[in-house]
Amino acid sequence: MDRPFPHDQLARRSFLSRVSAGVAGVAAIVGLTPAAAGAAPAETSGWKPARHPEDDWFDQTSAKHRFFFDTSDADGFGQALGWARNFLEASISGYKLTDADAAVIICARHRSTAFAFDDAMWAKYGASLSARSNNFVDPKTKQVPAVNVFLASGSGGTAERSLGALLQRGTRLAVCGMATRRIATVIAQKQQGSVDEVVKELTAHLVPNAHIVPAGIVAVSRAQERGYTLAVVAPGGPAGD
Repeated sequence: MDRPFPHDQLARRSFLSRVSAGVAGVAAIVGLTPAAAGAAPAETSGWKPARHPEDDWFDQTSAKHRFFFDTSDADGFGQALGWARNFLEASISGYKLTDADAAVIICARHRSTAFAFDDAMWAKYGASLSARSNNFVDPKTKQVPAVNVFLASGSGGTAERSLGALLQRGTRLAVCGMATRRIATVIAQKQQGSVDEVVKELTAHLVPNAHIVPAGIVAVSRAQERGYTLAVVAPGGPAGD
């Protein structure tokens, strides 16, 4: 005959289940991975990541804090602009720091890659850039943009939350090389031209402080290995406090 499960053990298991679910829920809300939430496998196992000269651009010697925002679509990119500004502003008001004390990188990969290119590329290839950004349209005109709308305005359409304003404050972009090549392939097919030539043209028209990386998802990994806190920016919700 099966023995009844002791009441105190049942209660304890129920409590632990609720605690585990609560912790997982908090991590999901703020978009943190277990590593970003506090796990330190490199410290506990003795493992250390290899250093590659291709990743040396992550280093910003004057910075006291490092923050990396991962975006993969237009909504997330817009949100990251707001969050990055809040991070800089709160560091100034709450800690008496300066912009130079923060190394802030926004990753433009997958569907957000197109927003790493300047107005000239949007004027020339707006239809293709929009298509690769999940058919993004200008929030004001509801038409395919002829400029990079995030350069002059950002979350909520305000200049102080714009990409241009953040770039002037030292924020940098990690731009997915794989996604850039996919965009170039679409453009080259339409024009019956060379993919390599379009890639060359696009990379010559990156916004200031932008750096092409082999793949955005690789930059996500390398940034954490270089000491950056990771925030995965999902679409939806205002970029507020």
